[in-house]
Amino acid sequence: MEMDREEIIVWLLEGDPAIQYQTRRDLLHEDPAALADLRNRITEEGWGRAFLERQLPDGHWGRWFYQPKWTSSHYTLLDLRNLCITSTPEIMKALDLILETALSSDGGVNPAKGIEQSDVCVNGMFLNYACYFGIGEGKLKTIIDFVLSQQLPDGGFNCRLNRSGAKHSSMHSTLSVLEGIHEYIAAGYAYRADELKKLESEGQQFLLRHRLYKSDHTGAIIHPSFLKLVYPPRWHYNILRALDYFQNAGYPYDERLQDALDIMKEKRLLDGRWKTQAHHTGEVHFMMEEAGKPSRWNTLKCLRVLEYYDRV
Repeated sequence: MEMDREEIIVWLLEGDPAIQYQTRRDLLHEDPAALADLRNRITEEGWGRAFLERQLPDGHWGRWFYQPKWTSSHYTLLDLRNLCITSTPEIMKALDLILETALSSDGGVNPAKGIEQSDVCVNGMFLNYACYFGIGEGKLKTIIDFVLSQQLPDGGFNCRLNRSGAKHSSMHSTLSVLEGIHEYIAAGYAYRADELKKLESEGQQFLLRHRLYKSDHTGAIIHPSFLKLVYPPRWHYNILRALDYFQNAGYPYDERLQDALDIMKEKRLLDGRWKTQAHHTGEVHFMMEEAGKPSRWNTLKCLRVLEYYDRV
């Protein structure tokens, strides 16, 4: 039996404080300032508290900045940013630790102890959460310089450019960088901001030329995984992550988004919700949601995308 929008909202509001906060902010359009108490609860209970409690005394999660993958400081901070948690001293301690121990000679943060070249995809994700949590602008300058140096002629990014000379941009890397740049601009940082805005616009056009998941030469699906609604996405690209970025960036409706919007709507369950279709393999701190079952994360994201583009 199909649930109407009001019933789905009630179901979302029965979820974690992070889901409640984003539902009230994005779907009920309540003033974020009036939701401060609810947002503070993200640090005190539920998923946010569970992540914070797993931080080690040295300031890291996992073993280091990027190891093991999903339980490392990097991906835990990305998870925390996506919860819209408030910045805490523990979070700032982890960010400072990364900047003190993982900056490479090329200016980027680099989790690879045996590879000199930084990974632009990792740096895009780092900008996303570091800017969200309010790291000082001066600490980001070399990272901004590095990211700007990595753009390919097609407008996007590929983490293999400075390692093996990639000629074509990657959807994964491009979206990670776009999310990071958007957060940098939204946070009000000024250093090379005009260059970054131009870069963001060119990166958006790269994704749109591919209609978010198709070859720009043949029209074939680039990879089946792009159509799977997986949360958390980690570094992996998918159409929902891309659509949510475009609505978050305030990008106006563009016909080249429509194919992805149609696929997203087709994935809606008969009751009006969406499920998490899978999880990326690897050790995790804990499962926020079970694969194959209705997902508050994906339902929230799909509804705010469809509401923004008025295509429900």
